[in-house]
Amino acid sequence: MFLASLGSTSRACASIPPLARSLVNRAASRPIPQPRGINDFPPLVPTNALTAKPTAESITTPADFLKAIGRSAETKVTVEKWDDLWKLSGHKLRKSGLAVRDRRYILWCMEKYRSGLPIDSFAHEPKPKKTIRGWGPSVQNGKRIRSRRLKNKK
Repeated sequence: MFLASLGSTSRACASIPPLARSLVNRAASRPIPQPRGINDFPPLVPTNALTAKPTAESITTPADFLKAIGRSAETKVTVEKWDDLWKLSGHKLRKSGLAVRDRRYILWCMEKYRSGLPIDSFAHEPKPKKTIRGWGPSVQNGKRIRSRRLKNKK
């Protein structure tokens, strides 16, 4: 009854948002950024010719980009062409055996670079591993804390 009143089922399905992610790689449809220097300014920011520093190191290959973002990404991902780097997706990185943190960091850096930010502004080292996890206040700085209350009960 309800579907008949709408006219067709295709219009009814079009008005309902999909509840699952599509398997289409959206990275392939985005524009591929041009290789540029590490300290280059984004094109939207006006710069003076006197204040702009010449770049000693420029990014021309995928290996240069992966080396510039750090975290040994150049050893974890092997890509030959610049265009192939920008068509990578999380699924392809997963199939190549990359850990979740590394995949997320590489894709995040690629998106920042694509938007025009200089690499120095967003590339960073990973957070150090926490030393004490899940023990609460009984263990602090690697030492077990004993309360005075337990000593007085004896």
